[in-house]
Amino acid sequence: MHEYEDWKNGGFGLYLHWPFCESKCPYCDFNSHVAKEIDQNQWKRAFLAEIDRIGLETQDKVLGSIYFGGGTPSLMNPDLVAAILDKAKSTWRLENDVEITLEANPTSIEAGRFNGYRDAGVNRISMGMQAMNDDDLRNLGRRHTAAEAVKAFDIARNIFERVSFDLIYARQGQDLASWKRELKRALDLAIDHLSLYQLTIEEGTVFSERLSAGGLRGLPDESIAADMYEMTQEVCNDRGFPAYEVSNHARPGAQSKHNLVYWRGGDYAGIGPGAHGRLTWNQNRFATESPKSPTQWLNMALSGGPAEFDRVSLSDEDRGMEYLLMSLRLSEGLEISRHSRLSKRALEHHTVLDLVELGMIKISGDRLKATAKGRLILNALISKLAGA
Repeated sequence: MHEYEDWKNGGFGLYLHWPFCESKCPYCDFNSHVAKEIDQNQWKRAFLAEIDRIGLETQDKVLGSIYFGGGTPSLMNPDLVAAILDKAKSTWRLENDVEITLEANPTSIEAGRFNGYRDAGVNRISMGMQAMNDDDLRNLGRRHTAAEAVKAFDIARNIFERVSFDLIYARQGQDLASWKRELKRALDLAIDHLSLYQLTIEEGTVFSERLSAGGLRGLPDESIAADMYEMTQEVCNDRGFPAYEVSNHARPGAQSKHNLVYWRGGDYAGIGPGAHGRLTWNQNRFATESPKSPTQWLNMALSGGPAEFDRVSLSDEDRGMEYLLMSLRLSEGLEISRHSRLSKRALEHHTVLDLVELGMIKISGDRLKATAKGRLILNALISKLAGA
């Protein structure tokens, strides 16, 4: 495979960012905003204009996944979602099994809206459940109860064949036994996919400010959090939901196609405020980035110009590093020859041997994978392999 065709290893996806939420969660560092009034017709014109623009540059690509992220995309009118999907279908050829995912919060779900999304073409829902008890939901700033979340999940599963949901663990006051009980309840509920994230305190969030001020007491220490991670792998494996990525678990064949576009180094068009993309043109791979401000992005898109701040050509070193960073998150690991072809250099032989001897990685043919032990210190492992 030629270098400029490398993106085909991951395929081509479309990401659309809806930046609005009903309220801002205290742990969230995503580009999300609370707005009293939203002119969805204006947003429709902007999204369609951007699809037209990017479509002209990517018409050779076959679209395998479409993902509505946010923010809270389940606040979008179903006719807006339908218009975007109709435009995407008329712009690109679609794979026969195209995956079309929409993120939803349990507070913004009702059957009529979900029927509208299904009729528009959405075939997968990703639900932000986050916790399964009311006290922890309140602590996380969520506006739904545990009972409302289960009810919302039941509505979704009766309309869509594929419904995933997210949970956050290593929360305040949570111990190993309580997380194990909650995880087992979640697996009883799950269909084919779960995203299980360890709580991290991101700079610039409300949680970060509280922690600095002496708040957020009762967070598990690093040792307990590591035990929670290991137990999560064991319980999910036993129940037929192995991890295919550090934080994502699925039944065999039910992995998120869109997630795999990112982690396997595919091309993806990012449309919307703050959206990032990776696109290959004229034998070069580019990183694209849009302005975070919804107003600024909307005005740029409606003016007919590219709604991007940046389009930067990635160097060989950048491409090799991105592939290393993304692929080692996957249970399938990285292809050694592909990494060498992208970065124009081989992984340091002695470093690889040392990490194998320490039990941090294993090599099988052309594949290098992090072991269970290595995944516990994945960032340090990647730094070591990168020669940092």
